[in-house]
Amino acid sequence: MSEVEVLQLLVSPAHRLAGRPADGPAAGPSDERVARVEVRSGLGLVGDRYCARPAHRNAAVTMMAVEGLPAGADLRHTRRNILLRRVDIDACVGATVSLDSGTGPVLFSVNRPARPCAWMDVTVGPGAQRALRGRGGVRCTPLSDGVITPGPATFRIVAGAATAP
Repeated sequence: MSEVEVLQLLVSPAHRLAGRPADGPAAGPSDERVARVEVRSGLGLVGDRYCARPAHRNAAVTMMAVEGLPAGADLRHTRRNILLRRVDIDACVGATVSLDSGTGPVLFSVNRPARPCAWMDVTVGPGAQRALRGRGGVRCTPLSDGVITPGPATFRIVAGAATAP
């Protein structure tokens, strides 16, 4: 078990990075970060654009480590859902993990990398797509219901990956 920190949470009701990056993000609120997220098993984050969408059930929640981000970048730029400190979440592909921010553990299947796209060069800054390769976060399926809030949390690999982050 590792002590980590949930730094930020983002729930976005609309897909804002569609089309060509040169055209810029679609209109929407300037800040979709939230103080808590409700996680639904097999569905995603309540209120998020990917929640309960069959095409996204294996990638309904995205997590990222702040250590991989350039200074000044955050979830508003990367469009990931959960920003963590002190865990190499990118190394957890194939594992089942538990994240408990104090309201009880929430289980996630870490399915695959969330590969950075050309939008990163627009939202984070020039060269970000290349810089974030291998550190762009992960796409997960929630395996239990729960609530996640920013602040201190415990992180545990429940099954799968051979080494702890």
